[in-house]
Amino acid sequence: MKKLLLSLAATFVLAIALTSCNTNSPKAAADKFLTNLYHMDYDGAKEVATEDTKKMLDMMAQFSSMMPDSTKENAKKIKVDIKDVKEEGDKATVIYTTSESTGEQKIDLVKQNGKWLVQYNKQDTGGDMTEQPAEEPVMTDTTAAPVDGTTNTNPSSADTAVKTH
Repeated sequence: MKKLLLSLAATFVLAIALTSCNTNSPKAAADKFLTNLYHMDYDGAKEVATEDTKKMLDMMAQFSSMMPDSTKENAKKIKVDIKDVKEEGDKATVIYTTSESTGEQKIDLVKQNGKWLVQYNKQDTGGDMTEQPAEEPVMTDTTAAPVDGTTNTNPSSADTAVKTH
């Protein structure tokens, strides 16, 4: 009888533990993805990633293989803090901070086949939401003839433009 009661109690505790910590939520998926991403554990991050995101993680893994071990060890110290989760149907947005950033960042998730997966894209690769995007640098052609009629000060050997009066 004592063994039966212990078995029932263990089963009850296990059932409560499994239902109380929902691992299939946007928050849990984002936390797992982001922690693994920042710790450079790309295989762990792929467990909760869409197919396109997995391809990007593979590229990131290739780049990180060239990084020194000290950088990888320092990355494992980064902490992720989930601040807010906005869930709308099969889509969710998670707002988070890290111990290495100054502001809030966001990441998008989608629900596919009943499982929340991170949909990571180039816009999610850094920077915080409070910073304004930098203006793109303007590229100028220094080999073209100036419009004011003066001699070009940086002509290429194949193209010199001098306007005479």
